Amino acid sequence: QVQLVESGGGLVQAGDSVRLSCAASGLTFSVYFVGWFRQAPGTEREFVAAVSRSGSGTFYADSVKGRFTISRDNAKNTVYLQMNSVKPEDRAVYYCAAQRSVYRIDNSRSYDYWGQGTQVTVSS
Repeated sequence: QVQLVESGGGLVQAGDSVRLSCAASGLTFSVYFVGWFRQAPGTEREFVAAVSRSGSGTFYADSVKGRFTISRDNAKNTVYLQMNSVKPEDRAVYYCAAQRSVYRIDNSRSYDYWGQGTQVTVSS
């Protein structure tokens, strides 16, 4: 049974940093491309960042480029999202997702497995 479990969310002040983690089990983690998406109330789920199987390739939405960093540790079956200089508009539920292929990495429908999400709330 495949599981992706996010953690690390919570209440943060604008300008602060927070690190999200996504722990995977039940799959050969190193062969999956992993992405982070987020969804704010009343909006569609949007792409945030993605990382290649080896971790050498990273991809970001323009809205987070330069502030967020995605990384992975295949030995720990874990992907991280380091969020720096957090803004009120970053408030959302953050989801990690995994796909076996590398296709439309910014499209949520390309992903095979999803976590349950972790809430990030930003106070200004």
